[in-house]
Amino acid sequence: MCSIAYFAVYIARNILSAVTPQMIGEGYSEKFIGSISSIYFVTYAVGQLINGAIGDKIKARWMICIGLLGAGITNYSFQIFADKRLAATIAYAATGFFLSMIYAPLVKVVAENTKHIYAVRCNVGFTFSSLLGSPTAGFLASFLVWQSAFTVSSATLVIMALICFIFFLTLERKDIIKTKIKNENKTEEKKKTKSFKILFKYQIVKYSFVSIITGILRTSVVFWLPTYINQYLKFSDRDSAKIFTAATLIISLTTFITIFIYELLGRKMNLTLFIMFVASTIFFIFVFFIPQSSPVLNIIIMVLAIMSANGAATIMWSVYCPSLSETGLISTATGYLDFLSYMAAAIANIIFANAVKAIGWNNLLLVWLGIVFTGVLVAIPFKRKAK
Repeated sequence: MCSIAYFAVYIARNILSAVTPQMIGEGYSEKFIGSISSIYFVTYAVGQLINGAIGDKIKARWMICIGLLGAGITNYSFQIFADKRLAATIAYAATGFFLSMIYAPLVKVVAENTKHIYAVRCNVGFTFSSLLGSPTAGFLASFLVWQSAFTVSSATLVIMALICFIFFLTLERKDIIKTKIKNENKTEEKKKTKSFKILFKYQIVKYSFVSIITGILRTSVVFWLPTYINQYLKFSDRDSAKIFTAATLIISLTTFITIFIYELLGRKMNLTLFIMFVASTIFFIFVFFIPQSSPVLNIIIMVLAIMSANGAATIMWSVYCPSLSETGLISTATGYLDFLSYMAAAIANIIFANAVKAIGWNNLLLVWLGIVFTGVLVAIPFKRKAK
């Protein structure tokens, strides 16, 4: 149920990206779409920071269901007010905040009710759902006008809010789900402060950089992928949506491939992370040198580059975050990392929207290459010297 709920979230999250070529064709500018998506990323990021902390204090059922219901209403409002720039921006920003209420509580409820090895495998479902949301959004954009695509995604969120509320309430009453809630007293505050210090022993600084880098790559780069296919590789609006659907459907397999490699390497988290960034760097180099006259090959290698970068994100969200259960701050830490991820994506989206016209797609590919290479440097595995 957690995975299905998160799947609904990512359908809604990717709708704007999938219908961007349609909207541009109707006269909406890249700058306008880039700005509202960036504002969305900001509210989503700030919401993760706030709601991640709140998620350690109240039941996941309330956070998840309120988030789904609120996002369904505001997401639908966006397509109603699309011609009124201010109202549309506010509606889409609110959607970002409501959607930020969902992920951290999902991770918390799974991690607290399963052993780590199973929590990792359960979290694979979340990552898979997030990646599968892109091709589903592309599928809707291929057969529906963009307003209808927004309507369908909004209805899905509202329906899932009702189903999740009943489902979680039933499991709580059967004592299948138990939620650890922090009490706000002095003793608990001391434990909380201590836990924050423990996070530094859990490589929180390293994974903060990983969050920023993968946030740009998996969120902002994928957001502009349909436009890249449309403008740089010269496919039509409809064909771009269909190619985006097929490409992101393949990308959604990243989670399973990454966890398979992780298990194959003896569950070495940092080594797997490093390999993913190295592979992504190599593929981005190939993408840069493949000419526009070979669009199919270009798309194939681009997909492999994005898959490798998403592999690094999979290690962080599906392996690293559940490993923090001993700190008692799973929701807070996950929300914090998501905050960094989407703040980076928000800034990148503004830059990329202006960069397309200012420096062209070729130079933008170099920027993406530089970002993923930074990930290689951050992820270099090393052992600390024993004191």
